[in-house]
Amino acid sequence: MIYKITNTTLKGTIDAPPSKSYTHRAIICAALSKGQSTLTNYLESNDTNETISTLKKFGIGIEKQSGQLKIKGNENLNNVRSEEKNIVIDTIKESGSTLRFLIPVACISKAKKPIIFIRKGRLKDRPIEPLMNALSKLGAIFEIKEIKENKDNKDENRKNNENKKEVITIYHGITGRKTDIPGNISSQFITGLLFACARAENDTEINLTTEIESKSYVEITIDILNDFGIKVDGAEDMRKFMIPGNQHYKHRAYIIEGDYSSAAFLLAAGAINGNIVVQNLNTNSKQGDREILNILKRMDANIEVNKDNIHIRKSELKGIEIDARNIPDLVPICAVLGCFAAGETKIFNAERLRIKESDRLGAITIELKKMNANIKETKDGLIIKKSNLKGAIIDPHNDHRIAMSCAIAGLNADGETIINNAECVNKSYPSFFEDIEKLKFKKFKT
Repeated sequence: MIYKITNTTLKGTIDAPPSKSYTHRAIICAALSKGQSTLTNYLESNDTNETISTLKKFGIGIEKQSGQLKIKGNENLNNVRSEEKNIVIDTIKESGSTLRFLIPVACISKAKKPIIFIRKGRLKDRPIEPLMNALSKLGAIFEIKEIKENKDNKDENRKNNENKKEVITIYHGITGRKTDIPGNISSQFITGLLFACARAENDTEINLTTEIESKSYVEITIDILNDFGIKVDGAEDMRKFMIPGNQHYKHRAYIIEGDYSSAAFLLAAGAINGNIVVQNLNTNSKQGDREILNILKRMDANIEVNKDNIHIRKSELKGIEIDARNIPDLVPICAVLGCFAAGETKIFNAERLRIKESDRLGAITIELKKMNANIKETKDGLIIKKSNLKGAIIDPHNDHRIAMSCAIAGLNADGETIINNAECVNKSYPSFFEDIEKLKFKKFKT
């Protein structure tokens, strides 16, 4: 799919899409509950569909009905239809959340056969060892084996990593007690452990060996766990978590709030070249990417944060310094904002972006330079100066956030911007381009 955009003023009222982070977590909590849960306003995307398809392998009943998810939980994850064979999870492609959440969850399954996860493509290159080490200390027994490339297809293998695979076979799950894990590689590790340890037969103590990064994602996890009846102690200092064992998730009706990570693109569009009201956002949300509101205010954006919506207009922005330690997903769109901000915008503490769907620091630099951006890549961030952007042909590096960021940049660039492989936005915000088209013609609600 190719998407073309020219210098365009966006105007109107739009709903932020449902939160991907809350959708993932709510689906898993509901799957581990006794009884049926109903999720309303959930996000349907490639990533969340990966989580759904994986949980179905464990016998979880999940149906889509009238815009809701009906989830019949199975707290033991023992799919009786699979008792005679191994449970093989081979659908995971690029969803790091699905993989890192559900490997620990698989370690509480009462299935009598081994559980096999297959890592493919770029996902195979993303860190998993700290999580596996932590699970091992909790009693898990597993084997990790790499499947070598097909030597007869070397040229194709150099072109992409599709034929590189790693097989993780889980033979025995966790029993609980005590483990440790670094907090500065991925908060997804900690989230996965929290999901699983609540169902372990013993109490669990998780110690973080470093300061946690992206801690708001763990706060979201604990918030949802509490909503589903699970107790976790240690959220105050985020260095030690105590999880009572043999807890039971409670089924319930749950409404997913709007997504600040995705709304950031809409808000940036308004600041760059628009007049937009964004609805369906909880201004008291625990989402770390709510920080986009403070970033825009610090950049002198013309923004009004109201009880029921956020109104943002085209603004004379100024450059600022942005510590991305806890907001890595905002970096690409903040780089775009820097292109329209007087002076210099400096983004730092973002080195972890090199192991996302793409090397996001490198990818956003390459693509914005095509658009005549004055942008420099550093070891752990970016330095951007105000630029006169020009349209270009964009390769999003199969990364949804690069595609959306460059599309927003094209709203105030000279000439036409073409986004190749535009369907990669389906990972987190499938209706992104549709929403942009609506805002070209949409009127404000009165």
